[in-house]
Amino acid sequence: MTTEILRYSAFTDDPAGGNPAGVVLDASGLDDPAMLAIAAEVGYSETAFVTGGDAERRRFRVRYFSPLAEVAFCGHATVALAVALAERLGPGEVVLDTPAGEIPVSTAVDGAGAVRATLTSVPTRSRPALPAERDAALGALGWTAADLDPALPAHVAFGGNDHLVLAAASRARLADLDYDFDALAEVMRRYGWTTVDLVWRESAGLYHARNPFPVGGVVEDPATGAAAAAFGGYLRELGLVTGPATIAVRQGEDMGRTSELLIEVGPRDPRTRVTGQAVPVSGASV
Repeated sequence: MTTEILRYSAFTDDPAGGNPAGVVLDASGLDDPAMLAIAAEVGYSETAFVTGGDAERRRFRVRYFSPLAEVAFCGHATVALAVALAERLGPGEVVLDTPAGEIPVSTAVDGAGAVRATLTSVPTRSRPALPAERDAALGALGWTAADLDPALPAHVAFGGNDHLVLAAASRARLADLDYDFDALAEVMRRYGWTTVDLVWRESAGLYHARNPFPVGGVVEDPATGAAAAAFGGYLRELGLVTGPATIAVRQGEDMGRTSELLIEVGPRDPRTRVTGQAVPVSGASV
């Protein structure tokens, strides 16, 4: 028996950019060890598996696996999956039932013929990080409190998964990322974080981000839709969104895989909408 594995790069229009994800459109015959083995062989930060659903109703059950473990939700693999479904079923609305909850996704074809997907996150939340949480992460990163932007305090933000948000005081600090992989993984496992969302504010409408993901066996994600969703909740919680806003998050620049994520945030809706493209990289069977 072979399993068809599609490969898409999300949050980019260039197969050499963005964040690649595996997509398995028919995983109904796969058990957990098989899905984990496929995700490990694919080697991307996540692979999305459609374990069931109804194509006529455009509703599907989805699970996500990193090379090391299952994760409750993955934004870039969701965008990749939605684009793959749009190419087969036509653009429009789909609903994904994920371990994190129900995720509606809208797809549309833009003027250049590219498919864009907008996912609506589960309700977000954000709370100040405890000093012990922040300091443990800083130690593993090799950062100090002086490296942080005091106007953007450390928070633990949720958008399907928990992410520690740390805002760098300068673009240079964000660019200089050389952390202790095992130490940060241990801190993240201790506190239950999926990524550490390192950000730098260029302007109110543009942030730069980097996302270490050692608990998934990946040094860094070049695009992290789940963290972007959580970040929308963080901005709302801080009162930095006073009306409906669209904010760009640029990620992957320091890895040579530039990604563009757009988040839509409102002051009263607890959800975040995350928009991006995805393009095929290749197809394969295992």
